[in-house]
Amino acid sequence: MRLTVFGASGGVGQEIVRQALAAGYDVTAVVRDKSRLPVTGERLEIVEVPVLDNPEQLRAAVAGRDAVLSAVGPRRRKLAGTTAPITHTIRQAMDLAGVRRLIVVSASPLGPVPEGQPFLLRTVITPIIEQIFKDNYVDLRAMEAELAASELDWTAVRPPQLLNTPTTGVYRTAVDANLRGGRKISRGDVAHAMLAMIDDTATFRHGVGVAY
Repeated sequence: MRLTVFGASGGVGQEIVRQALAAGYDVTAVVRDKSRLPVTGERLEIVEVPVLDNPEQLRAAVAGRDAVLSAVGPRRRKLAGTTAPITHTIRQAMDLAGVRRLIVVSASPLGPVPEGQPFLLRTVITPIIEQIFKDNYVDLRAMEAELAASELDWTAVRPPQLLNTPTTGVYRTAVDANLRGGRKISRGDVAHAMLAMIDDTATFRHGVGVAY
């Protein structure tokens, strides 16, 4: 399998690259700065693109791939607003190259509130979190709206709080739903879930909650 990974130097992105290489996949990692990606491998190609705003420049990086996985996101809260524009460019590049499968990282607040969610969590904690990260979620909603209007076979993976803990391969997923009590998941397990969904047609054109 041939994959292209955007946001490959970030926490989830590095995990996608490592796990894909371990599975024997050919991986093209698109990064803004090569020095930020410590992963190496014979099947790894690193493409440095400092500014992701030109679909023609990205066309060769996605052409002929079985899937494109994007872990693009702001490194700091004040940088919110970059995910939707970059995903727009990625979508355009995929259209130019005739590639259809795209899996992106979104966030659990974009999914529905699970039935039976505790009252305090539903009415106090969640609204506070959504207010704090408001700009991030506006950005992600714009991204998901564009994907929904596209002709791509997309999946938006919606994790809750991300942890720097080991990959377990044991977690829950829910199509078009969030998971009751699902408050955390490791970056490695988000990557694991994304790779597992590549050929899962049940996730095509859906948001998918993923959590422990």
